[in-house]
Amino acid sequence: MPKHVVVIGAVALGPKAACRFKRLDPEAHVTMIDQASRISYGGCGIPYYVSGEVSNIESLQATPYNVVRDPEFFLINKDVEALVETRAHAIDRAAHTVEIENLRTGERRTLKYDKLVLALGSKANRPPVEGMDLAGVTPVTNLDEAEFVQHAISAGEVSKAVIVGGGFIGLEMAVSLADMWGIDTTVVELADQIMPGFTSKSLSQMLRHDLEKNDVVVHTGEKVVRLEGENGKVARVITDKRTLDADLVILAAGVSPNTQLARDAGLELDPRGAIIVDTRMRTSDPDIFAGGDCVTIPNLVTGKPGFFPLGSMANRQGRVIGTNLADGDATFPGAVGSWAVKLFEGSASGAGLTVEGALREGYDAVNVHVEQFDRAHFYPEKTIMTLQLVVDRPTRRVLGIQGFSTLGDALTARINAVATMLASKPTVEDISNAEVVYSPPFASAMDIVNVAGNVADNVLAGRCRLVGTEEFVQLWEGRKDADICFVDTRLAANAVPLVEKYGDEWINIPEEELAARIDEIPRDKTVMLVCNTGLRSFESQLILDRLGLTNTKSVAGGMVAIHKIGGDI
Repeated sequence: MPKHVVVIGAVALGPKAACRFKRLDPEAHVTMIDQASRISYGGCGIPYYVSGEVSNIESLQATPYNVVRDPEFFLINKDVEALVETRAHAIDRAAHTVEIENLRTGERRTLKYDKLVLALGSKANRPPVEGMDLAGVTPVTNLDEAEFVQHAISAGEVSKAVIVGGGFIGLEMAVSLADMWGIDTTVVELADQIMPGFTSKSLSQMLRHDLEKNDVVVHTGEKVVRLEGENGKVARVITDKRTLDADLVILAAGVSPNTQLARDAGLELDPRGAIIVDTRMRTSDPDIFAGGDCVTIPNLVTGKPGFFPLGSMANRQGRVIGTNLADGDATFPGAVGSWAVKLFEGSASGAGLTVEGALREGYDAVNVHVEQFDRAHFYPEKTIMTLQLVVDRPTRRVLGIQGFSTLGDALTARINAVATMLASKPTVEDISNAEVVYSPPFASAMDIVNVAGNVADNVLAGRCRLVGTEEFVQLWEGRKDADICFVDTRLAANAVPLVEKYGDEWINIPEEELAARIDEIPRDKTVMLVCNTGLRSFESQLILDRLGLTNTKSVAGGMVAIHKIGGDI
């Protein structure tokens, strides 16, 4: 008898698993069900449809050859039966059956399976506050919700929007609304920074500055307490600090695994509610596989269970499941959590742990900040890229990387180079010596990735004593009460504006003149060395160390990083 596989969920993982299995076992029968009317779409593209950059919503559901992936497509092209507007109500593991309901007719029936795939996805977190059911409040997690938002905007019904949550979707939606439509947009984030858990506080400040420069208002450390409406439609967002007018509220406060069906079936779940699977993506029932946003897999940096609700992850896991449905032996060992987000002028990307996350995990971690041209300095088209490397001091192990740049493709190339190494526990030396493609239009001969490793080596060895950009700004703002001397080591022409503005508070001694002018540097104060990117200030620190003056700190990333976080210097 041909094998019958039932797949519950048909957005990302489900179709990938179904189609991979059918390629390997063409005689088998596959039934794929989903409660929505539209299936197999790129949900991560929704913000770009809302913005208008993707002009047609069918593009998110189409193949690269512009064929819409609807039930007819799956039946004709993949020999997969797709039942849309169909809900799975219960799994009987003993009988190997799934009870389903046709949502259009109300008809219920039972499907028999040999193997079952759970592609249940995730659900948007909804703050437990009054007003969540008002019209105009939506998480924008599917194509129907995306169409609602886009049509409301196009019809001129939205002039003010509030986004609850400062994660990936929240920031992408903020850019979509403010940049393309000119809507007054406010982001409210409960944590003390945007992108909590994904970026360091200093990198988060760069993202915030990018948003605020483009008229998006950002409130962090703020809690939504209720939504108020008029005539059944949202009109205001009330936080613990202010009242915000709103014609549209986007719920972007994270997601949780959508696993009630699995829980009811008695499958093993973790405390978060995600389905526990092995490396072959099997659940606690060997005849049931699961993947995507509804499962927990190992975090390959910490070795602990992780939750990675990413479309790319779901597709790769779907292929593994499809292979194993056909009696293969494919594995998915885990993930390091690579990510990227595009804002207005800049993009951010990362993988692994932030320094704050590493410290919470018990590592003795340090965050190394580098600013450098992404191409050869003499090449006419270039930009200064930010990279931060997170390193465990005693072991020299690299735990994470993140960055910010106006050229997102160049940035993600660097992040990808390190992300693929993180699972093998690379050291600082591995990053310093990583082979990176070189040609002046694409990179420097000593690429910024290698430089980040080199700087980390200098920091761990004590040769480079750094102060972070945010700390520097705070020290500068409190300079009247601090025993600190600020020395700009750039050439005089670069330092003139600040010398003229601040007089004796801002001393310019170029690196080349330090030895001759060392008597101008006080020995009874902390000396803060500043340059454009941090390179000259580090070299100046070495010169002063050699001359016996060791009371110095070099500002990580220099004036470039200070300006990127919006520092008012």
